[in-house]
Amino acid sequence: MDHSELLTKRRAVRDYEEKEVPLDILMQVINESCLAPSSSNRQPWHFIIINNKDVIKRLSDESKRNLLLDLESNPASPSSNYEAILRDKHFNVFYNAPCLVFIVGPKELLSLQVDCALAACYFMFSACARGLGTCWIGLGRFIKDPEILKLIGMPDDHQIVAPIVIGYPKDIPDVPDRMGPQILNIVS
Repeated sequence: MDHSELLTKRRAVRDYEEKEVPLDILMQVINESCLAPSSSNRQPWHFIIINNKDVIKRLSDESKRNLLLDLESNPASPSSNYEAILRDKHFNVFYNAPCLVFIVGPKELLSLQVDCALAACYFMFSACARGLGTCWIGLGRFIKDPEILKLIGMPDDHQIVAPIVIGYPKDIPDVPDRMGPQILNIVS
């Protein structure tokens, strides 16, 4: 797959086959993710792999619970757009994917969000090149329960930046309409 084809074929996949992603393939994807650029070449990203459906469901329920608590105290929260699905007990924020990977890093690092986002992009492109589907699940990062954080091996001084589901897609969504570039100015 050439670069342009990869850019067009990578889609947000939310429907997966009931098939595990082999750990060796997942490790290839993660190794390629680590080729991403980072501020001062710190490479601050770390990965937590969860391929246990019961744990993924528990993480989904925890994230939904925290988002709904936030909505109660802040009705104007951006999460209000998702209130109906967050209240649906059958809705899994991770779309019942067979595998979830958290890209995490040290909380105090100023460039962490950008550094981990770059690694996440590499992760999604690497997965796509192998016929895998991914989706960055913004609703999936609201994990606060110390017991659950301990269960998944989250260091106390780290935070979740990019929760990404990965698996074999049932189908690849069409390319949605895209806006052209919004060039504000050209200074020559």
